[in-house]
Amino acid sequence: MYVRFSANLLSMGALETEQQVDEQVSDADTLAADWHQMLGRYHRTTCALDRALMADHSITVSDFEVLQQLYAANGCLRMHELAEQVHLTQSALSRLITRLEKAGLVTRGMCEDDRRAVWTEMTAAGKQCFVAARPTHRAILLEQASGGVQACVTETDSRR
Repeated sequence: MYVRFSANLLSMGALETEQQVDEQVSDADTLAADWHQMLGRYHRTTCALDRALMADHSITVSDFEVLQQLYAANGCLRMHELAEQVHLTQSALSRLITRLEKAGLVTRGMCEDDRRAVWTEMTAAGKQCFVAARPTHRAILLEQASGGVQACVTETDSRR
């Protein structure tokens, strides 16, 4: 009798454990589906921003993000501070700043207090470019947030 009772308890515990595992898998699957949906939305929004900003203002979404961070910081940031605020590697950020320098939108200079630090400063042309591009950027964000047209479907399909 005792052996049968113990076996029943063990099997009940195993069922509870299987149910818990099933629930955890279900939760993980839901999380994975949500993650996939978020990545898709991010990709579509980034593509739409890149297309509109390039067409209307000759800048990429990454250019805009750097200009936006500089504008919010009254036009000037150390490179390492800028790197913390934009989602680019140090190398990619350096190449982007070089491109923005060549376009006359930013300047770069050494910090007098710390010779290891480099400042990035928005020029008047950079501020003008950012201010002109901001309404385009915000309009695309609003469009995408309200379920706008999938601007990158054609581009994504052509890559396959």
